[in-house]
Amino acid sequence: MKKLATVAIVVVLGAQLMALSHPDRHVVLWTGAGVAVVVLLVVRWYLMRDAVAAVDDSRARDPAESLRRWRAKTEILIARADSTRSDWDKYLRPMLARQFELATGQRKAKDPNVFHATAIALFGEELWPWVDPDNVVRGGAEQQPGPGRAVLNDVLQRLERI
Repeated sequence: MKKLATVAIVVVLGAQLMALSHPDRHVVLWTGAGVAVVVLLVVRWYLMRDAVAAVDDSRARDPAESLRRWRAKTEILIARADSTRSDWDKYLRPMLARQFELATGQRKAKDPNVFHATAIALFGEELWPWVDPDNVVRGGAEQQPGPGRAVLNDVLQRLERI
């Protein structure tokens, strides 16, 4: 895009310089305007071409493909929930904490006390440690088993109730 903008500016300036060499000065205005219109049309065509190429309607409208992608993501989430504590901390905890912030509108950076109180009210003392973004275990405890599918299910059900 930067190259296209640079070329457009150079073309307009070049046309202006060529028009200045013409004895009739009225030509300068019309030449500059004409070249600017052509450059704007080319830029518009270029941008529209990229926008059309970026959207792949064949996969976006295929419900079976959407269902397959959703199912694959869900299977990965369940596998990570049944895996180690390290996998839970790395993949599920950030996602769940982000979903909690989006669902409640409470940001930890804004007011940590309100954030924690809202979390305890929603999840309770037993589930909040599995969603808490600050409860990541570092060190030798990474190979502990994760909380499992039941905890993931409980957390997701409570998030759905909001």
